[in-house]
Amino acid sequence: MSETRSDGELLRAVATDGDRRAFEELYRRYAPWLTARMRSRCADAGIVDDVVQETFLAVWRGTARYRDDAVGADAAGWLWRIASRRLIDALRGAGARGRLRQALARLRHRDEVSAEERVLAGVEHGDLAGALVRLSPELRAVLQATIIDGLTTREAAVLLGIPPGTVKTRAMRARKQLREALA
Repeated sequence: MSETRSDGELLRAVATDGDRRAFEELYRRYAPWLTARMRSRCADAGIVDDVVQETFLAVWRGTARYRDDAVGADAAGWLWRIASRRLIDALRGAGARGRLRQALARLRHRDEVSAEERVLAGVEHGDLAGALVRLSPELRAVLQATIIDGLTTREAAVLLGIPPGTVKTRAMRARKQLREALA
């Protein structure tokens, strides 16, 4: 019977020894969860798959560094931060046409649409949608984390890899820009 290693042990084995088995175990542990979370943010399965693969590729190559001594550090949050940044970059490159494709795909691929999804679809196609599109990706990410995902400021800070004060400042700037755009 094999012993289950902690996330920190797996990440250290990957980083220090290039341990392929540790990497595979980490991938099996987190790839399905990360894919599901990314799909709640992006309806384009191709982009989501690319983002998840790029995230784990960064872990394998060592370009992403995990610090288990950091306050509140956990592998899931760390992987989420890497993936969400890569998703922002991917969506920034996709432009308005890509966002429209995502919205349509999200509506087309679901048999039963929840009340929350109907509200979000209305947000995506109304005046608010235009105002949201004009926000920088960094401001949209804060609104997504705090309003749509319902995270606290501290949780959003960990998720996005920025200080809590920065989350508050960006949320304030985003609300101000939205008010001005909708006035």
